[in-house]
Amino acid sequence: MSADAFRQLYAYHFAENRRLWEWYISDLSDEQFTQNTAYSVGSVRNQIVHLMSVDDTWFSGLRGVEIPEPLDPAGFTDREQIRAYWDGVEGRMRVYLDALRDDMLFLKPFPEGEDENLIVWQVLIHVVNHGTDHRAQILRSINDLGFRTGPQDYIFYVYDHP
Repeated sequence: MSADAFRQLYAYHFAENRRLWEWYISDLSDEQFTQNTAYSVGSVRNQIVHLMSVDDTWFSGLRGVEIPEPLDPAGFTDREQIRAYWDGVEGRMRVYLDALRDDMLFLKPFPEGEDENLIVWQVLIHVVNHGTDHRAQILRSINDLGFRTGPQDYIFYVYDHP
């Protein structure tokens, strides 16, 4: 387990987030983007806002800064606003990952509360896993809207980025 391995895992996470946006979300109408679904956190928009909110929350904790309030999807009225916010979240995550060292992977970043026994590497795996879960939910919603979607398997990323 190394910081470089996590940087590669997050390169995959960021690439899949961007691919989701560029290949699928940009083709949705506003109505399709905000169409409610009964599963998970709702519409494609709600899923995206949830995904970036959770990424920001965990990485704020890792960086030792104040944990932000969960984002309200209703506060995001257009995709440009969402993309700009998401770019900011990704940028802050990249700064943290660029400074990550192997010895940091075994630290406990949360001094108290339900997360006090978590170790950095566990949090890093959780965030990527959470992202994969919600991207899959988004892809299913997009498929249900009549669009053809594709895989997001990590191994395909590795094949393309040896």
